[in-house]
Amino acid sequence: MGKVSPLQRFSPEKWARQRPTYQDADPRVIAAALKWSQQLPSGNWYAFAASRDIRGDRPFGTTIGGVEIVAWRDRLGALQVGPGACPHLGAPLATAEVEDSALICRWHGLRVGAGAGSWCPLPGHDDGVLAWVRLDALGGETPTDLPILGPRPADTTVHAVTRLVGACEPRDIMANRLDPWHGSWFHPYSFAHLEVLRSPPRAGLTEENHRFLLTVTFRLTRRLGIPVEAEFTCPDPRTIVMRIVAGEGAGSVVETHATPLGSGPDGRARTAVVEAVIATSDRPGFRFTRRTLPLLRPLMNHAANRLWRDDLAYAERRYHLRTRSR
Repeated sequence: MGKVSPLQRFSPEKWARQRPTYQDADPRVIAAALKWSQQLPSGNWYAFAASRDIRGDRPFGTTIGGVEIVAWRDRLGALQVGPGACPHLGAPLATAEVEDSALICRWHGLRVGAGAGSWCPLPGHDDGVLAWVRLDALGGETPTDLPILGPRPADTTVHAVTRLVGACEPRDIMANRLDPWHGSWFHPYSFAHLEVLRSPPRAGLTEENHRFLLTVTFRLTRRLGIPVEAEFTCPDPRTIVMRIVAGEGAGSVVETHATPLGSGPDGRARTAVVEAVIATSDRPGFRFTRRTLPLLRPLMNHAANRLWRDDLAYAERRYHLRTRSR
């Protein structure tokens, strides 16, 4: 489809007149797909931020599963990750000063870095899109040298990462993504003519049959959209990858990572959605997209944020119903 415009006109359906999907969205299928995903290995890796958000002039702090971490870049630009509390009196290293590849605590000036007394760095990984940390005590699995990723485009330059936090657990985020049938009902501003062509069985899921396959039109205006065929797969228990397998942008992916943060002030669980959109295209003009990334990234993030504001309501509702009797 090299020179043919990817845009197609379509007749928008009245929202209430769409074909209902509740009979297709069998809760047993969603539950089986979720259960299968939770048995996959993770290597104890957690995505916690966009790669470009980790800088060399100031630290980045967050909490994963109740474990406080801090990240920054050394003078060579390499990712450094470690415990977020100063080993002296527990000061937050997220407020420290970065100096000569180390952190200087603002409370008493303790210099923290590789081999700094009782402070030990944590395994980290920067894949050019996302920053990761390996927490073996939290994950409790056999560690792997690198995160377990699904297929990505060979060139990941055109990407955007958004991060939102919801009152739910990672499995609620996963369950949302393992329900593609809600797309054109819950997000009519983004999706039209969504049809699930293949879904996993209710039992006996394997690497070969756990995928969802669907056709959908990504809406650009009320009557213009881009039809594609996409698949949903799970490379690890906290990640779902949507990959375009046919149509415009084939090979592009949306990686949705659900990272547990721990409990909020209200005692309820908090989970960060760290979502990476990585675009590719075989169109000759796509190479010029790199020049417009400063303008394109905010638009990509705006679209992802809008979708996840709705989807977090879905995930939070699921968590509420599951835990209200606790």
